[in-house]
Amino acid sequence: MFIETAGNILSQWGEGPIWHDDSLYYVDIEKHLVHRYTPSTGGENSWDVGERVGTVVVRRQGGLLIAGDSGFHFLDPRTGNLTPIADPEADKPNNRFNDGKCSPDGRFFAGTISLVKKTGDAKLYRLDPDLSVHPAFGPVTNSNGIVWNRAGNTCYYIDTPRREILAFDYANGLLTNPRTIIETHNIDASPDGMTIDAEGKLWVAFCHGACVVRYCPATGGALRRIELPCLETTACAFGGPDLADLYVTTGVHKSEKEELAGRLLVIRGLGIHGLPSATFAG
Repeated sequence: MFIETAGNILSQWGEGPIWHDDSLYYVDIEKHLVHRYTPSTGGENSWDVGERVGTVVVRRQGGLLIAGDSGFHFLDPRTGNLTPIADPEADKPNNRFNDGKCSPDGRFFAGTISLVKKTGDAKLYRLDPDLSVHPAFGPVTNSNGIVWNRAGNTCYYIDTPRREILAFDYANGLLTNPRTIIETHNIDASPDGMTIDAEGKLWVAFCHGACVVRYCPATGGALRRIELPCLETTACAFGGPDLADLYVTTGVHKSEKEELAGRLLVIRGLGIHGLPSATFAG
């Protein structure tokens, strides 16, 4: 196993990586940018969306879907144009959208964060292919990592201040039977973005923790911890050939000076593969 930088982009607060086709998509929340990195060519593209952007996913019919300060938008990567869809928290100026992913059945789940850390003032939402928006789970404070198992019948979710991972039964867009399956209180850091591997194990990036940790959802136990050269490790996603590389986004710490802070990192040689990312059906 070895760790190296990927691409040349320096993010203020990298987040939300997903792999689609031959490229990694991710965001820089604070610089208002959506990025695409194509390792096979070294190509990098960026789109300025004019506001803080928490997450990006791919549409099945082409183009991208983002969620940020002003809710959900389509993003046309050919022109950079945005098409507004909906903003379910337009009445909450201290909230913005944070992390999100698509379910295997093509719905987009993304949640909000209270920027003033008002407990329970945020929520996880579901955007359906018909572009209707529905509350999916709440109240939460800092909606973060979300993934589904291979079968698509279990969803895993992080509301960061809880310092735990929740599991839900999933069917037809509904999250039911919430239960805590993993507690992370033994790590003095915040569970942030999350991905899942082909063996059904969860990988969690720990903000302020300089690490990613692999967990078993069946037992709740930590299986492996990988230390990284940046305190602000924010999210992770499998990509590359056979989804065998683990990409990790990072951010710049408020006071610590770190050479690789804000760089996209890649962990190679894990001997583990990821699952393909889902796309939005609308």
